[in-house]
Amino acid sequence: MAETRTEALHRNAEGLDIQAPEAILASLADAQVEAAKIVRNAIPSIAKAAEIIAGSLKGGGKLAYAAAGSSGLMALADALELPGTFGIRRDRIAILIAGGDEAFRTLAGGPEDDKEEAATAVANAGIGKGDCLIAISASGTTPYALRAIEEAARRGAATIGIANNRDSALLRLSGTAILLETPPEVIAGSTRMGAGTAQKIALNMLSTLAAIHLGHVHDGYMVNLMADNSKLRDRAARIVAAISGGSRDDAARLLEKSGGAVKTAILLAAGADSADTAQKILEEAGQKLRPALSALGHDPEKWRPLFGKDHARTKK
Repeated sequence: MAETRTEALHRNAEGLDIQAPEAILASLADAQVEAAKIVRNAIPSIAKAAEIIAGSLKGGGKLAYAAAGSSGLMALADALELPGTFGIRRDRIAILIAGGDEAFRTLAGGPEDDKEEAATAVANAGIGKGDCLIAISASGTTPYALRAIEEAARRGAATIGIANNRDSALLRLSGTAILLETPPEVIAGSTRMGAGTAQKIALNMLSTLAAIHLGHVHDGYMVNLMADNSKLRDRAARIVAAISGGSRDDAARLLEKSGGAVKTAILLAAGADSADTAQKILEEAGQKLRPALSALGHDPEKWRPLFGKDHARTKK
């Protein structure tokens, strides 16, 4: 097997084990920064992939992540955050990691070679037409990731591949290929480091842009968050207050009236006469807050503070 970029020796690795601790840490930190910068080169393909993901979710499809080892952990970290951050239903997200639940305890290497496990995982997740599967592999040759993307494509799903080696099998098999050509690792082959950092950044960018396409972000606010703990309930109130220009008490009352839905509460502040009306306006606006505000007669660029208008006040 020819040496790949992810297995090559880093230019600063010679004598690493006899360097001063500060020098070692400086090399590690610099390598992470260098890897992170590489993600910028992939922005066009990330943008294309995010649009595909948004289309699948908007059409009622699922988003699946398939990976092994460190790449699986990067996928897991991104996937598990989507419901709380963007309100994407948990049953619309599938996480396929080599070794299954046991991987969360041992992360054994053997399962990444199990092609049949990958095919079975895709089938059991019900991945097919209208869905989207992202497969991640630093080398781009991990059998589990390759088989998962083949099976997903065979079943009619859109496929996205993320790899850190150019011209790798995973990128060739993918409907949309995202190359993160990170430098060799300071510890050769330890792709939990630079390659993993780049993967995490790319996945975060993918899911965030997809959420923006779906209307789950307004300005810098996560307006579709799932407020299922005290911190997020407080954040929801702060978001409604900030966007509407009202007080935290006003925001809390509107959130109670909206059943905790941030966008609905904001539209109530903007003059919607009921939560049902606000939800109907949102549906007609494709779940996007800006056009929904326009439908209520507001200029989205000049509408704050809403609570300065009598029709938007919450009566005590």
